[in-house]
Amino acid sequence: MKICVYAIAKNEIKFIDRWFKSVREADYVCVLDTGSTDGSYEKFCSLNIICKQKKYDFFRFDNARNDSMELIPDDADVCVCVDIDEIFAPGWADKIRKQWTADTMRARYRYTWNFNPDGSEGIVFMADKIHANKKFFWTHPVHEVLTPNFDGPYKTIDLNGVQLDHRADQTKSRASYLKLLELSVKENPSDDRNMHYLGREYMFNGEYKKAIAELKRHLNNKNATWADERCASLRYIARCYGYLDKPKKQEEFLLRAILQAPYLREPYFELGVFYYERGKFLLAATFLTEMLKITKRDLNYISSPLCWGSLPYDYLSICFAELNDFARAIQYVDKAIELSSEERLKQNKQYFLSKLK
Repeated sequence: MKICVYAIAKNEIKFIDRWFKSVREADYVCVLDTGSTDGSYEKFCSLNIICKQKKYDFFRFDNARNDSMELIPDDADVCVCVDIDEIFAPGWADKIRKQWTADTMRARYRYTWNFNPDGSEGIVFMADKIHANKKFFWTHPVHEVLTPNFDGPYKTIDLNGVQLDHRADQTKSRASYLKLLELSVKENPSDDRNMHYLGREYMFNGEYKKAIAELKRHLNNKNATWADERCASLRYIARCYGYLDKPKKQEEFLLRAILQAPYLREPYFELGVFYYERGKFLLAATFLTEMLKITKRDLNYISSPLCWGSLPYDYLSICFAELNDFARAIQYVDKAIELSSEERLKQNKQYFLSKLK
C-alpha cells in the first residue's frame, strides 16, 4: 500500500519544515503552490517532493484542491489531504496501513482544530480528508468537501490512534471567506450546510441582520435535518439578537435551541450566561446545573470547549455565592480549580470560605 499526502499552499514558509517532518512518513508528498511570494515554492522544490505552482485569477478552494489531486501518482492507494499548518502525531502512516482494507474508500481521524491559551485542546472532531485515490473530488468554493465520483454507499472507517493537530497562523486573513460563501450559496441554493456557514460568517463579520435572515433560511430548509447544526443556527440567531440589543428575542431563541437539541451542553450554557449577565442568578444556576447532567461530548465541530472546561463551574460558584449558598459555591469553585490554574478562582474560594465562617 502506498500513501500520498497532498496539499495546497501560499506563503507558508514559516511552517514548511514542521509540516514536512510530520508528513514524510508517506510514500509520496505533493504540493500545489498557489502563488507564494515568500520563498515557499522554492522551499518545497528543495525538499525533493512533487510540486507545482499555479496562480489563479479567481481563487476558490475546491478548484485548487482538485488541481492538487492531479499531482498524485497513479500508483498511490491512499490520499491524505493535509494543510501546511497541520501536524500529524508520529506513526500515523503505519496506523493507516494496518487499518485500511481493500474495500475502504474513506477514513476519519481525530482532529484538534484549535488550542486554548493554556495549551489544552479546544474544538476537537473527527475529520475525514483521507480517501482512496481517484474516487473523490472537491466541491464548494470554501469549506470544501470531498464528494464521491461514483454512485451508492461506500465504506468509511475510523482510524484508531491517528491524530492531526491544527496550529493555525492567526495572522492570516479570512476576508475572502464571505464572498466565497455567498458564491457557494448562489451555486447551490438548496444546500443547507452552505446556508448555515454563510449565516455564521455574516455573524462573524458583524452583519447581524443578514446573519439572522440567512440562519432562518437554514432552519426553514427541508434538507436541514441535523439537529446539532439546527441548534447552532438557533444559538447564532440568539447571539445576533443580543448584539442588536433585543434580549427578549435572544432569550426566545436560546430556549428554542435547548428544545432543538436537549442533549447538547451549548444552549444551556449560553442561556445560563444570559441570565447570569442580567443578575438572574437562580435561573442561571438552574440551566447551568442542568447542563452538567450531560456527560457525553460528541466529537464534532459544533462542540464548544467552553462548556467542558472550568467556566461552567466558575459561573455556578458565583451564582450560588450571590444566592448566599456558600457551601455550594465552594463545591463548584473547587471543580473549577481542578480544571484551571487561574489565580482568581483560588481567591474566590478564600472569599467564599470567609463568608461561610
